Amino acid sequence: MAEVIRMPRMSDTMEEGNIVNWLKNEGDAVEAGETLAEVETDKATMELDSYFDGVLLHIAVKEGPVPIDGIIAVIGQAGEDWKKAISEAEGGNGKSQSAAPEAHAEAPAPAREEAPAPPAETAAPAPAEDKRLKASPLARSLAKEAGVNIVQVEGSGDGGRIVKRDVEAFIEQQKSAPQPAATPAPQAAPAKETPAVTPFAFTAGEANYEEKAISQMRKTIARRLAESKFTAPHFYLTLEINMDKAVQVRQRLNEVSPVKISFNDLVVKAAAVALRQHPAVNSSWLGDKIRYNKDVHIGVAVAVEDGLLVPVIRYADMKGLSQINTEVKALAELAKVRKLQPEQMQGNTFTISNLGMFGIEEFTGIINPPDSCILAVGAIIEKPIVKDGQLAIGNMMKVTLSCDHRTVDGATGAQFLQTLKGILEDPIRLLV
Repeated sequence: MAEVIRMPRMSDTMEEGNIVNWLKNEGDAVEAGETLAEVETDKATMELDSYFDGVLLHIAVKEGPVPIDGIIAVIGQAGEDWKKAISEAEGGNGKSQSAAPEAHAEAPAPAREEAPAPPAETAAPAPAEDKRLKASPLARSLAKEAGVNIVQVEGSGDGGRIVKRDVEAFIEQQKSAPQPAATPAPQAAPAKETPAVTPFAFTAGEANYEEKAISQMRKTIARRLAESKFTAPHFYLTLEINMDKAVQVRQRLNEVSPVKISFNDLVVKAAAVALRQHPAVNSSWLGDKIRYNKDVHIGVAVAVEDGLLVPVIRYADMKGLSQINTEVKALAELAKVRKLQPEQMQGNTFTISNLGMFGIEEFTGIINPPDSCILAVGAIIEKPIVKDGQLAIGNMMKVTLSCDHRTVDGATGAQFLQTLKGILEDPIRLLV
């Protein structure tokens, strides 16, 4: 019996998946466990595997967004009626719904028959071939941005699949290749036309812009942060911390540590220790109750091309600085290539966003649900301070705590920041 394949929920916040590439074509044999397609979720590009053996009878959606449980394909035995399978899957109440995939499947047929007639259609095989190519979404995106026809790139991945390094190598090869001697010829043609064109001519009402389709990640970021900002009553607490001793301790640690400890590692560890002392900050609003989390799982915001991902450092209060450093780096690398798994981005009880490395001195963050707070960390700036009654130069860092007033009051947030400040201004407290 033919099996209808639906769009699965691949992450806890996913509402639809965007099909970016099919690795199997209609008519191909499929084994259980084989990858059918690559699907972009709100958090990562993931592989959609088959649970059935058989033949891929029908692809309902070639590419684009599909809601959760939407029909995307049919697998069965060769010759089975996939239209009947879709009709039965829709419960018989959607002849008009099932007509859409049928029309979608049959519409290309006349195009294929008529294509040889007009000369203009001779270029049609190129995009069809491109869709059948095995290429990762990252490789396709890179090729598109560089203006490279991905058909020309030779793949080095499994089964000849084109991956990022192949596109990069092709681009470098194109740069190093000698330019044809005939390049001046195309320049001559525009030169004849230039007298008839005013270089700075402008027609009123014209606009110069570029539009880009919104990715699944950006859609989810927009939705979740809008819900957070306009549902959770935010308030903000800012504190300045003297990082002189933290600078000294970090320098000493890096003389003996197998990995180079960053200031962000110190902040993550200090926040985790402070959360132990202030459980109200390590909480979640659940509508009819407040959850006080007994474990400390800190989300660390990582900037990627389409927005932000927040991998989670679990049990951060129980881990050493070297271990925190190693985990943050590994998760950040996975985030940048969209390879984070859903379980690596779930379960956070507190979030840290650090823009200090970009020279930002102070900013506010929007709370990352279901957390009650997010800590925005600025740059360490050398500035004049009064120390022991004398003017001196201090290494000062501003942090801002965004709080959900439904769970955290002003005094509670202030006490947490005071504890954090005490730890970072005397980092030896991390050892006790």
